[in-house]
Amino acid sequence: MTGLLRTDAVRLNESAADRTDAVRRCGAVLVEIGAVEPAYIDAMLERERDIPTYVGEGVAIPHATLAGKQAVLRDALAVVKLAEPVDWDGNPVSVCVAIAARGDGHLAILSELAEILLDPDRARDLREARDPDEVVRLLQPTAAS
Repeated sequence: MTGLLRTDAVRLNESAADRTDAVRRCGAVLVEIGAVEPAYIDAMLERERDIPTYVGEGVAIPHATLAGKQAVLRDALAVVKLAEPVDWDGNPVSVCVAIAARGDGHLAILSELAEILLDPDRARDLREARDPDEVVRLLQPTAAS
């Protein structure tokens, strides 16, 4: 995962009306940093309709269906921290970690992210982070809690 998340892909204190709006915002960040084409956003929304991406601890990991892979220009992560949590099928989400990956790279990324984000202390630190550099550090596999 090292190198997949850059500070220019971290958005703090964002607002979203609902889960769909949050996923769209994540996709927009991936487009802004040149990781995906705009079509990727629709594939992210399709994935969310099929299998919600909430993982626990106030965190969701939006990513696309297999059909969206052709819209990926490079593997990348984006983080959107919400000022106010949104409802994600009955769960409050305040941090979205979006994934763009070609091939099967998303599986390894999902596994590493889940390990990091399911640690309550690290997830709390991420929810409370106030600086993009801190967010990047927290999402490194070797980051200390």
